Formats: sequence, C-alpha cells, structure tokens
Amino acid sequence: MKSSGPKTYLDFAATTPVDPRVLDAMLPYFSQDFGNTSSVHYFGQRAEAALEERRIQLALSLNCQPSEIVFTSCGSESDNLAVRGTALAARSKRNADHILISPVEHHAISKTAQQIARLHGFEVEYLPVDEAGRVDPQAVADRLRPTTAVVSVIHANNEIGTINPIAEIGNICRERGIPFHTDSVQAAAYLPVDVQELNVDLLSLGAHKFYGPKGVGALFVRQGTPIVPILTGGSQESGMRAGTHNMPYIVGLAEALHLARLEREQRTAHLLPLRERIIGCVLEEVPQARLTGALDPRLPNHASFVFEGVDGNTLLMQLDNEGFACSSGSACKTGDPEPSDVLMAIGLPREWALGSLRITLGTSSTASDVDRFLATLPGVVKRVRELS
Repeated sequence: MKSSGPKTYLDFAATTPVDPRVLDAMLPYFSQDFGNTSSVHYFGQRAEAALEERRIQLALSLNCQPSEIVFTSCGSESDNLAVRGTALAARSKRNADHILISPVEHHAISKTAQQIARLHGFEVEYLPVDEAGRVDPQAVADRLRPTTAVVSVIHANNEIGTINPIAEIGNICRERGIPFHTDSVQAAAYLPVDVQELNVDLLSLGAHKFYGPKGVGALFVRQGTPIVPILTGGSQESGMRAGTHNMPYIVGLAEALHLARLEREQRTAHLLPLRERIIGCVLEEVPQARLTGALDPRLPNHASFVFEGVDGNTLLMQLDNEGFACSSGSACKTGDPEPSDVLMAIGLPREWALGSLRITLGTSSTASDVDRFLATLPGVVKRVRELS
C-alpha cells in the first residue's frame, strides 16, 4: 500500500523540473514569437534573431564561439552525433577505424560505438577504469593509435557520480591530434563546462538535467573538428543538423545553463552537506552497504550504493510506497533485472550489483527530506532482504 504522506523526489539525476525563470523565458516563443527561423519574413527574422541571441548566450556559458554550437533534441542525440559523426568523418579523411571509450559511458555512447563497429567495421576498445569508475589519463595515452577516430570519456557518471579528469585526457588527445568528446549531460548542472579548460573537441549537453525542458540538447564542436551530420535534409545548424528549430526549448536550454553557471557555488553549498549526511548515515546504519563511485571527486548532489542480498527493483518499489522516488542507477536501466554495465565494469560481484540504489538531490531538496529518507531506508532494506 502506498504511503499517503508527503512525496519526496530524490531522482534529480534522471530529470529535473523546469525552473520557473526558465519557463518564463520560454513562454513568448510558443505564441508571441512563434515564427520559423527558416522563413524570410518578419516573423521568421524575429525567430532567427532570437536563435542567434541564445546561441551567443550558450557560447558564453561554454566559453566557445557561437558557430561551434549545434542544437539537438537531447543529450543522447548529441552523443550520437559526436561519436558517429566524428568516427565516420575520420574514416573518410584518414582511414581511421579505432574508437576508444570507457566501459562506464551512457548507452548513447556505448551502443552507438557498438553499432558503428557492427555496421561499419570499426574496432571499439574499452579503457580500464578503477573501482570508482575513473579513467587514468595514462591509460588513454597508452592506447591511442594513429588510426584512433575518436575518444569519448564521460565527464561525470550519471550512475555512480564519479568525476573524470577530462582536462588531462583532453590534453593528451590534443597532443596526438585525436578528436576528444565528453558527455557532460550529468555534469553541467554542477560542474564548470568551460570547453577551453576541459581541452575537449566535442561536448554534449541535455537541458532537462539542469532545470531546463526535456527534448532539447546541444553539442559543442570545436572549429576544425571533422564531423559529418547524421540527421540530414535541411540547412539548419550550418548543415550539421536538419530540422525546424525548437525555439521555446532552445531558449530554455540557454537560460537554464546560464542560471546553472551563475548559481553553481550556491547550489553546491546547499547540496554538499545533505549528500555527505546521506553517505555517512547509510554506510553507518545499513548493514552490508557499499558506496559506489568515488567519494571525491564526486557530483555534489549524488549518493549511490549497493546492498548485498537486495533486489534493486523491489527496493525502489518499496521506497516508492513509502513516498520516496529514487533510482537503481541510470534512468534507462529502470526495470532491467540484470546488473548495470557500469556496476559490473567497476568489479562489483553480481550479488551486490543487483542491489543498487541512487539518491540524487536537487535545489528544492531539504534537510527534512533527507532526515525522513534516512529514517525510512534501513527498515525498507531489511524488509526487502526478508522478501528475497
């Protein structure tokens, strides 16, 4: 029976609500400034001016040129364009056929790389990671080849919270002239995404992870990086991504990232003590519990665990009955009875990996939310173990 008490959302890594300020910025583009950016008349010109204004705003947040931004439908499309588009361009230009990724990437990266290998004859090589899911820059250096088409390493892991040394990896790739991509979809809410400091050639974003709308993303493509479009048919985005511009959502993306950059320190200061309380209490009060991912560096809003002898899906359902919305890892893995690729890659035994739990906080999370959750979790874990 579901609890009739308060409902507490603790799954901000899956998605976030739209910030009211972001919604206010978006609303005029649904009805007032509704023109198509490809139209030559007054209404189209207003829409095109707004598009370029928001492109400039996003470029300021990323510290890049406006011409280096490609608007997409989501982070997954950005990842697809980065990996597939760069790999195919490298094959065409220099006969490159080697793709280097980590084994803890989002499926938008890993499954795209696997499909390219299957259909186009590329070789996919997986970088080693440590028990926290972190990539050693030296491991990248050791595996780069003249035929490496693209390297992709996730910025901050959506499932276990670990932050990778992206700037160091990017520097190595730059010295060797190999395109380097990072999936910053989860990172952008709380980490700087300055593409110059990160030394990246490509960087993916998805607005709904940082209080923007679902259904819009962006890909930074450094000028001079060979890449071919994967969505063709129109001249939008300088020919890099066909399709009518989703102006309300593009406005929302740019505004949301602007706010995330301005308020990063304030948001982190609010969330870090709450996250630390969750990690400390869970490890102290729940038997046979392990933290997954690095304790530091780690996303400030992210706590994730595995529990021995616990079915993760049953745990989620029981917590939902108690009024708490959490996740067992990636939102894309919900309902899958198999351990996640990420948890297996960091070397967890299957009996532990099946019992995963991710708690992610947001700007609206409070100390009382955390206290109620921590008062509930040990009893729920005990109950789930008894049901197993």
